[in-house]
Amino acid sequence: MLIAMVLSILFLVSYICHHLFAGETRFGDSNHDGIVSDAEKADVGSMRMLYYIILGTHIPLAGIILPFILFSAYRALIGEYNTHKKLVRITWPVWFYVAVTGVIVYRMISPYYS
Repeated sequence: MLIAMVLSILFLVSYICHHLFAGETRFGDSNHDGIVSDAEKADVGSMRMLYYIILGTHIPLAGIILPFILFSAYRALIGEYNTHKKLVRITWPVWFYVAVTGVIVYRMISPYYS
């Protein structure tokens, strides 16, 4: 679990650095001009709505779950296992959802990176 925490922290730092320096990418912008035209929207169809639904759940849950992850890990490290178990029953499924949807969002947006 500590290795998972360290890898998650490394990913978070790299993700933040990437978004600080890479600029904005729009879903469906196949010609990379920064504007998603009606033709480009038609090309991606309903996938655009699916992308925004997944992204719209991923972002807030990623922000909300972070303190719970840290608190759960802290409770395990200090040996308060009963409290830890109660917390991870909620924390783990949400963290897992955030991890999986993060990969899905990345795979969906990656063709539009310039």
